[in-house]
Amino acid sequence: MVTDLQGEDDLPEEDDAEVTHFELRVDKGQELVRIDRFLVAKTANSSRNKIQQAIDADVVKVNGLTVKSNYKVKPGDLITYWIARTPRPSEVLPEPIVLDIVYEDDHLLVVNKPAGMVVHPAHGNWSGTLVNGLAYYFNQLPELPGNTGRPGLVHRIDKDTSGLLVVAKSERAMSHLAEQFFVHSIERTYLALVWGEPAEDRGTIDVPIGRSAKDRKVMDAYPDGSSGKRAVTHWEVVKRLRYVSLLACKLETGRTHQIRIHMKYAGHPLFNDSPYGGDKIRKGTQFSKYKAFVQNCFKILPRQALHARSLGFVHPVSGEKMFFEAPIPRDMSEAIDKWEEYVNQMS
Repeated sequence: MVTDLQGEDDLPEEDDAEVTHFELRVDKGQELVRIDRFLVAKTANSSRNKIQQAIDADVVKVNGLTVKSNYKVKPGDLITYWIARTPRPSEVLPEPIVLDIVYEDDHLLVVNKPAGMVVHPAHGNWSGTLVNGLAYYFNQLPELPGNTGRPGLVHRIDKDTSGLLVVAKSERAMSHLAEQFFVHSIERTYLALVWGEPAEDRGTIDVPIGRSAKDRKVMDAYPDGSSGKRAVTHWEVVKRLRYVSLLACKLETGRTHQIRIHMKYAGHPLFNDSPYGGDKIRKGTQFSKYKAFVQNCFKILPRQALHARSLGFVHPVSGEKMFFEAPIPRDMSEAIDKWEEYVNQMS
């Protein structure tokens, strides 16, 4: 069994996987039995309804092919499947939090999360989270098949990262979206303000990421492959501002703090990213006027300069290609404008 929760934020304090990926080989002595019954017996903390939802969403595959509930498993079959485990309203306190809902239909919704909001209740953050707001919002909705008012997170972004997340409104939608994240077919682009100017206009960073051996609360790059999981980030320069640059980063994988770690590894940590050294002057002069300017920018943008700008996926029911964009939030756009003004004054 392999758990693979896709997202920018899955540190321990927010690590409560909503989707689990299973892979199993049917024993040689297994008698013929319907696959739904077989998987119920083989999957802990599941139910026939959950298994049926996964089968209906075409995320249960036998030897690489989708099957129906009446398929009878055979010895040697390789079965892969995803099971949704959504948080129940009883596990979180529903709170009337204003949500910026970009899109909604009967199966899913897309939310533009503000910086500073934690996605999921966990140690030290039991209220005021996105899920608290979703629990309240879902409780006001009529119940749908497979949905008892439960917000279904498929991925996360960091507390101090702004931008788009997709939320499933049914276990079928959740399982289908989870598969798209698992096979890396989801399109995600972030805007990042980083220190320095890359030598090239675009590039790809393919370096494993894992927990730091020195501090388990943060992540680290492992270019020698000695630890961590494969992580791939494609980046392109959007704007060069002499001492900082605005980049568009496209995620191929979704590891914890992936963009933040990869850009630090490349020598361009995110602006004001405290855990990864971006909250210090990394490029520029030592003049007091420049230092005062940078400190002012830190006050304007008191977080890592990262925004989940766009999100694209295939609709789990209609099969339609969906694509959404969220404008840069005010704090980040103001900081970028300040840098642009400063550089223009120097020329």
